This record gives sequence, structure tokens and C-alpha cells, in this order.
Amino acid sequence: MTAPPATDVADAAVADGLARPALVLRSSQFRRGREGAWKELEGLLARVERSGLAALSVEELQRLPLLYRSTMSALSVARAIALDRHLLLYLENLGLRAFLVVYGPRESLLDQARDFFVRGFPAAVRACRLHVLLSFLALAVGTAAGFMLVTADEQLYFGMFVPGNLADDRGPSSTRAQLLDHELFAPWPGFTSSFVTFANMLFRHNALVGIFTFALGIAAGVPTLLMLVYQGTILGAFLALHANRDLLVDCLGWLSIHGVTELLALILCGAGGLVIGQHILFPGRYSRVDSLAVHGRGAAQLAVGAVFLLFVAGLLEGGLRQLVGNTTGRFAIAGVTATLWLSYFVFAGRGRRP
Repeated sequence: MTAPPATDVADAAVADGLARPALVLRSSQFRRGREGAWKELEGLLARVERSGLAALSVEELQRLPLLYRSTMSALSVARAIALDRHLLLYLENLGLRAFLVVYGPRESLLDQARDFFVRGFPAAVRACRLHVLLSFLALAVGTAAGFMLVTADEQLYFGMFVPGNLADDRGPSSTRAQLLDHELFAPWPGFTSSFVTFANMLFRHNALVGIFTFALGIAAGVPTLLMLVYQGTILGAFLALHANRDLLVDCLGWLSIHGVTELLALILCGAGGLVIGQHILFPGRYSRVDSLAVHGRGAAQLAVGAVFLLFVAGLLEGGLRQLVGNTTGRFAIAGVTATLWLSYFVFAGRGRRP
């Protein structure tokens, strides 16, 4: 069998080339018809990032999404035909910047924070009031159990309830005078020790406990309830230790000045965990993942707001508690904070969203 003539091979190659156009383009050829739009988009983005959307005219605002979609289309083509890496990185960065401008929030961070505290957070608490109540009951059950058990047998204070790192020097061996002079009415240690060192330590510890209580809701909410009961037993054991020395009222005043805010934050963290647990167990018409996506926002708002409350509680406990040296004054501050929080969660954010 003889080979076909060279002219026939050449003609076949030309015909094949016409039938299947080359898929690979050079970067310079790819850029040539598109680079003007990229530069225009880059200029618009630079002005928006510097001065906001108000810096653009009506025509430029109308053109911005068109340029964004054109750039994303070019990026898709560039990935498909494997152009040089530098061009891909440039288009990805440009597309991301444009996405944040076109689809990003129209409010500043300050406006979003204001909307959260004025509307979002209190509304989320009201929407989850049954979970808040259940969280409170779990904490109360633990407190009652810890109080009764330690009142009957103080050796259970360390044996079952209070970790050593939370006990400080308090325990069954503490006398009434020691608790009065070195704890309940100890002198104020100064601004730095109180509001900086001690308050920071308290906030980090309490925030960790609160977030942990919230996160345990992913296991159907049961560990969240157990965590609340356990935290209640610590509180109950602590109260029992002082009650056995006729210091219950003074101890309640000492705790209440920050405890109203701190325990409220823990209850809200627990409520957020219970919301998650409920929608994992009972997703309704959604899948479990979709149910979490739909209802998880409200739970997250509870946890975020609770962390803020723990920050306030850290300041109250770290500094203000020892500045107020009498039980009556401490109860007065606790009453004021309780009234403020109750009014905030009942009335704030009830107006229509603008």
C-alpha cells in the first residue's frame, strides 16, 4: 500500500484545522479585546473603595454590574484555556473586589452593630423565650441541687462540684472571718488589677464557658442542658458554703452586682444551644442542614449578644464589685441592671425596621 501524496496530507491538515479551530489563545490575544473593560472596572472600584458608592454617577452605577459579569465571564474562559497564572490571579482579585461592591452589605460596620443591638439581639431573645425559660430552669435545678447537697455535707464542695481553679482559697476550712475580710468585703486592689487584669481574665473564662455551652447544642441540645445544670451546681455549692456561716445575704449581694448580667449571658448561650438542638432533632420540612441554616441565625445572635453581656459582667465583677463596700449598695446596683436588661429585652426593637 503506497503512502498518499504530500499535497493530499497538507490539504487534509488544512481542512482539519478549519474544522477544529485552535482552543489555546495567547494571553496577549485574550487581553486585547477585554483589558479596557477590566481597567474601567478597576477604576470604578478604586473610587468606591475610597469614597463609597456616592462617588459614582447614575450611568456608572448601571455599568458596574455589567462590567462585573463581563469580568467573571472572562475569568471563566481564562480558567478553561489555562492562561498564565498572573492573569488568573488578577481577574480573581478584580472579581472579588467587584463582588463585594455589587452584592456586599450597604451598611457600615457601625450601622450593622447599631441595628444588631437596637433590633436584632432583643428580637432574637423574644423569639426564643421558651428556650430561654428552659435554659433558666436547667440552671435553677442545678443551683438547688448543689445548694442542698453541700449544705448537708460540705466535703462535697470540692469532691463533686467546685473545681480547684474556681475555688481560690474558699472551701470547707474557710472561717466566717476569712470569707468576710478576704472575699466579700476585701479592699479594692486598684484600677489596673481590677479593670484590666482581673476583668480580662474573667471575661475570657466566662466567654469560653458560654461559647462551649452554646456549641454543645449541636449534639441535640442534651449536653447544653447538662452543662447548665453543672454550672448551677457550682453556684449552689458556693452559696451553701456561705449559708453555713450565716453569710448568705452578703454573698448574694456580692454575687448579684455582676451575677445578674453574667447568669443572663449563660442562660442566653444555653438558649442558643437549645435552638440548634431543636432544629437538629426536628428539622420540619427542611433537611437538617437547611434547618440549621434557616434557624441558626437567631441562635448565633443570642450567642454574640451573650458574649457582649459577659464583657459587661467582667467589668462589673472585676472592678465595681469591690468598689461598693456594702451589701445594700450591691443589691441596688443589681436591681438597676436587672431592670435595664428586662426593659431592653421586652421593649427594644419592636418598631418596624426602616
